[in-house]
Amino acid sequence: MVVLRGKRRNLSLHSLSILLSDSSPPKFQRLFVALATPDAVKAEIEKAQNDLRRTLPDGSVRWTRPDHFHLTLRFLGNVAVERTESLSDNLRLACQGFTPMKVRAGRIGFFPERGFPRVIWVSVCEQNQELVRLHRAIQTSTIEFISEPTEDDFAGHITLGRAKKIRRKESETLTGFATRMRDKTFGEWTVTHIELFRSELLPDGAHHTVVTTIPLERPT
Repeated sequence: MVVLRGKRRNLSLHSLSILLSDSSPPKFQRLFVALATPDAVKAEIEKAQNDLRRTLPDGSVRWTRPDHFHLTLRFLGNVAVERTESLSDNLRLACQGFTPMKVRAGRIGFFPERGFPRVIWVSVCEQNQELVRLHRAIQTSTIEFISEPTEDDFAGHITLGRAKKIRRKESETLTGFATRMRDKTFGEWTVTHIELFRSELLPDGAHHTVVTTIPLERPT
């Protein structure tokens, strides 16, 4: 029961319905599947990000916060809360065909590769195409839960920033910086699990919370 006192007595029925609806639990969660990045690798990537930031005008790029450095395997968008458990079960089945894999973060690139860059990223790869196969398995296991289109071409990466106001001069600066970082390695690590994240869009930016951690392990 809602008790209204003083000025709140004149609260309209429409405003009251909004007040009550705001207190109800959400019906959907904004989810994505990703590989976490170790703190030591994040720190090395952040150094390069800061170096690059100093070469570009303020406001030309929306930079990714270092605590959000991760490799997205599948963006799911809004998924009904009651389906989250079934989604997690599907992801567990998909991961049973994999064992831990060693990956490496290195070099800086852009999307698109030609013309004015829109996304600035650090490459993440491994030698045996297991990362590509894992991405494909996750796409297949989640397709019934979302309406997002599938990705035919997968390029593992950690997003450094998204361009907002890039002109020819800034584009040339980015290209030169990437050329200098062509042989740069930010670190290697062994991926032992994937994570299902919830993303909440708040006034101070997106906040990511781990919903489920799923190990990479073949059944014995």
